[in-house]
Amino acid sequence: MAVKVLIVDDSSFFRRRVTEILEGDANIEVIDAAVNGADAVEKAVKLRPDVITMDVEMPVLDGISAVKQIMAKSPTPILMFSSLTREGASATLDALDAGALDFLPKKFEDIARNNQDAIEILRQKVRELGRRRLSRFNRPTTSTTASSPARPSVTTRSSAQPDRSFNQGTSTRPQSASHFKPSGKKYKLVAIGTSTGGPVALQTILTKLPANFPHPILLIQHMPAAFTPAFAQRLNNLCKIKVKEAQQGDRLQPGTAYLAPGGQQMMFDGRAQQQTLKVFQDDNPRITYKPSVDVTFASSAKAFGGDVLAIVLTGMGADGREGARMLKQSGSRVWAQDEQSCVVYGMPQAIASAGLHDHQVALDDVAAHLLKEVGCG
Repeated sequence: MAVKVLIVDDSSFFRRRVTEILEGDANIEVIDAAVNGADAVEKAVKLRPDVITMDVEMPVLDGISAVKQIMAKSPTPILMFSSLTREGASATLDALDAGALDFLPKKFEDIARNNQDAIEILRQKVRELGRRRLSRFNRPTTSTTASSPARPSVTTRSSAQPDRSFNQGTSTRPQSASHFKPSGKKYKLVAIGTSTGGPVALQTILTKLPANFPHPILLIQHMPAAFTPAFAQRLNNLCKIKVKEAQQGDRLQPGTAYLAPGGQQMMFDGRAQQQTLKVFQDDNPRITYKPSVDVTFASSAKAFGGDVLAIVLTGMGADGREGARMLKQSGSRVWAQDEQSCVVYGMPQAIASAGLHDHQVALDDVAAHLLKEVGCG
C-alpha cells in the first residue's frame, strides 16, 4: 500500500520538485498540495494523508501553527523542511515540540553530498513516517471526504495542547517503572544515542533528571551543525541538569549532558582518568553519520570499559549497534527503547535483533528506570 503524502509549501517550484522526487518511488503517492498553513490544515482533515511535508515560513498561517492545528484535529506524521540558519533551527525545534516528527534541510545539497543520495534520504524518511501512520490507524477502504467516515477517532485537543500520539507512541510498556529492578551495577558515564524522534525523546527524559544527577551524560543526536547549538540551549533552559554543546577538551562533570556537535564526531582523547572530550571534523567516507553513535559508544568502551550505561532511542537505521557491541564486550550495559514508544523503531530494533540489550523500556519510563539504576530513585 502506497504512502499517501500531502505537500505543503508556498513555492510552486518546490512543490513540483518534491512531488517529482516522491512520485519516483512506487511506494509513495502524492495526493495533493497546499499553498499555506491554513490550506494544509483543511486538506489534512479532509484527505487524511499518511505523511505531510511542511514548510516553516508561509503566508496566511505559518508551518508551526499549522502543525499545532493538524495535531489537534487530525494527528499525522509531519516532516518539516527547514533552512540551516539559527532562525531556521529555532523554528524547526518549535515545530518538533508542536508535534512534527522529523525534518530535512530545504536545500537538497545540504542533505547529502550526492544529489541522488539526498533524494533517497527524503523518500526513506517519508516511507518510514508513513509506516508509523499505517501502524497506528487503519486506512479507510474508500476515499475520505469531510462527510465520509474517518479513521478510528482520537481525542480532540485544543491547539495549545497538540496530540503527541506519534511522538510518544502507545501506552504499552514492557515493564512499568514501579516494577523495574535495578541491576546494582556502578557506572561512571551514561551515553544516549538517537535519531528520528530524538529531540522530543531526549527532552522527555532529560527534563525529569535532578540537578544532582551523579554522572556525566553524552548525547549523540543525528542533527545538522546549525541545529545543535540551539538544541543544546533549549534543553539547558528546560532541564535541571546542565546541557551544553560539547567542545574540544571538555572535562566531564556529573549532572552535565554534552551534546555532540552536528557534522563532527565526539570521542575521548584516550586519557580516561582526565575524562576529557575530543571533538573533531571527520572526513571518513565510510562513516555515514556525523555525529555517529557507533563512534562515541566505541570510544566510551575504550575509555571507561564496563562502567557505561548506554541507551539507544528512536531512530532510523542501525547506528549504535556496533558501538553497543563493543560496550557489551567491555562489560557495560545497554538499554533499548521499546517499539511501541518509538517514532521509528530502527536503531533500537538493530540493538534488540543483535541480542545486545539488557533492558527494553518505554520512553515515558526511561528517566524513572535510569534514576533507579544509578541509585537516585
